[in-house]
Amino acid sequence: MSDLFKILEEKISKENVKIVFPEGLDERILAAAARLANEKLLTPILIGDIEEIQQKADQLKVSLESVELYDPKKYPDMDKMIAAFVEVRKGKVTEEQARQILLDGNYFGTMLVHLNDAHGMVSGAAHSTADTVRPALQIIKTKPGIQKTSGVFIMVRGEEKYVFADCAINISPDSQDLAEIAVESAKTGQMFDIEPRVALLSFSTKGSAVSPETEKVVKAVQLVHEMDPQLVVDGEIQFDAAFIPAVAKSKAPNSPLHGNANVFVFPSLEAGNIGYKMVQRLGNFEAVGPILQGLNRPVNDLSRGCSEEDVYKLAIITAAQSL
Repeated sequence: MSDLFKILEEKISKENVKIVFPEGLDERILAAAARLANEKLLTPILIGDIEEIQQKADQLKVSLESVELYDPKKYPDMDKMIAAFVEVRKGKVTEEQARQILLDGNYFGTMLVHLNDAHGMVSGAAHSTADTVRPALQIIKTKPGIQKTSGVFIMVRGEEKYVFADCAINISPDSQDLAEIAVESAKTGQMFDIEPRVALLSFSTKGSAVSPETEKVVKAVQLVHEMDPQLVVDGEIQFDAAFIPAVAKSKAPNSPLHGNANVFVFPSLEAGNIGYKMVQRLGNFEAVGPILQGLNRPVNDLSRGCSEEDVYKLAIITAAQSL
């Protein structure tokens, strides 16, 4: 386990954090949950038919000691959950509809988080991103002042750690979106002991080019200053001027970043997605994520091609987000 996760393990092991996994029959989920419980990092909650989950665990020869099992079909507090779901949906569903919807593991798991019976949720091993994120947006919703959730990667190579955002969710963020992404990404960086210095990237540095694309970033920086006046942030700025001190002296001599940015906000999803994958493959960085941010409570989405290790790591991140 890298130093990155040792930092998080130290934080969460001191707390009684519960993370819910709606895909309780998935072998990768079962193995990761057993490992997390055995290492006493957190308490996993697995959702599904309890007898089937126990049989599957026996087949895999993993212990479910200290793992909680919930079956939506036999949940004793379902009436309470239904009433809470109808309330949070503000009349958009009836009690009868809610009873059916809450048999879905993602909705059931999200409601456990909403009702404080779990601190966060990890799903997506067998579901689409939409299946994971939609219940979260409907039930948990975004933080006050945040309109959209976003997805970041922590890029790690040895002692180097950087935050790249948004690389997963928002296709064409506007100025408000970019400002929100910048502020939330800084908070995510702090969780990994990164003292954030935020660069809002562009193909232009300080007016070297003027276009709607660059002006969008300039406005975003102004909004960031309003949202968090203490945050070290600059833009619009090219990557080299944000990252290399010698280039910063030439291109952006008055920048507070001084060429030492460690949180990078890309102007579009295509730029962010391409950027993190290039750094991952050409620079031999580990890309940890995507980590969803901006929600009132942490919910994170796995890739359907994930490994047991991916589940394990994302659960640790989710637990740390809940603190």
